[in-house]
Amino acid sequence: MKMAVLGAGNIAGTMARTIAPMKEIKAYAAGSRDLSKARAFAEKFGFEKAFGSYEEMLQDPEIDLVYVATPHSHHYEHVRLCLEHGKNVLCEKAFTVNAAQARELLSMAEEKGLLLTEAIWTRYLPMRSILDGVLESGIIGEPYSLTGNLCYVLNHVRRNQLPELAGGALLDLGVYPLNFACMTFKAPVKSVLSTCRFNEYGVDDSNSIILTFEDGKTATLHSSQLAASERGGMIYGSKGYIEVENINNCQGIRVFNKNYELIQEIRAPKQITGYEYEVIACMEALEKGLTECPQMPHSETIRMMELMDRIRADWGMKFPME
Repeated sequence: MKMAVLGAGNIAGTMARTIAPMKEIKAYAAGSRDLSKARAFAEKFGFEKAFGSYEEMLQDPEIDLVYVATPHSHHYEHVRLCLEHGKNVLCEKAFTVNAAQARELLSMAEEKGLLLTEAIWTRYLPMRSILDGVLESGIIGEPYSLTGNLCYVLNHVRRNQLPELAGGALLDLGVYPLNFACMTFKAPVKSVLSTCRFNEYGVDDSNSIILTFEDGKTATLHSSQLAASERGGMIYGSKGYIEVENINNCQGIRVFNKNYELIQEIRAPKQITGYEYEVIACMEALEKGLTECPQMPHSETIRMMELMDRIRADWGMKFPME
């Protein structure tokens, strides 16, 4: 499968390092608005072609899949451009700025018969299905509540600060605790309570969220770009509890009984970066002629975007492009 990368920033570099040792994937094209940057990126990571225009790159008939690695403020524009050129797309999270944009793009992909999926890597990692298996085994009984947090010091990063780049902790970091909660508890969300701290530009630097699901289960979540955290997750059940080491890229699962005794421990399998699983999922979906990946179906992308829209509306936080 010949892959192209649209955007030549840090996360594009992570994807490039990921696919380099993958025999099934060819690092084919790198695109940037700056030709010198595209050429430097292509040379560094071994891409066959470099383009100084996204439009020019997307005219190449050899491209099988485009990875959109630009800031999420530009995802709608760039994914739409890919679809207009008949390209299958793996788009970084947050998928778009809001649910309306997401619905339009997903509908467009389905109409064109093109694959479009969100690169929220935690949905594709093997540890996610392993955790699902642990929960389904009943080892902790019925799970009733969970907590999850993800915090990195990112307040020096420009794209995280500015409304015009859809900045803030929620879309960049909070999307992971929200996905963690909604992958664990499947029922619709009944109510949302949240609060945030705004930065000087009017986007959230940190936030705390409580979700109540229709079956009564609850999730208490936190994200921040001001501080560091252990990035942990806890799932509490009637017979014990589960400790998830790093909800952003799970490294291990520890299961305890009601007496606080460790009864099971699972370590994560070795990986390249963890991004390889979303690429493999895309390849498998394309082989089957699918327009979505089962690990992150379109309905779940819309569900996540609607949830973040709901939270931002409560804060009165709106981006200039909306």
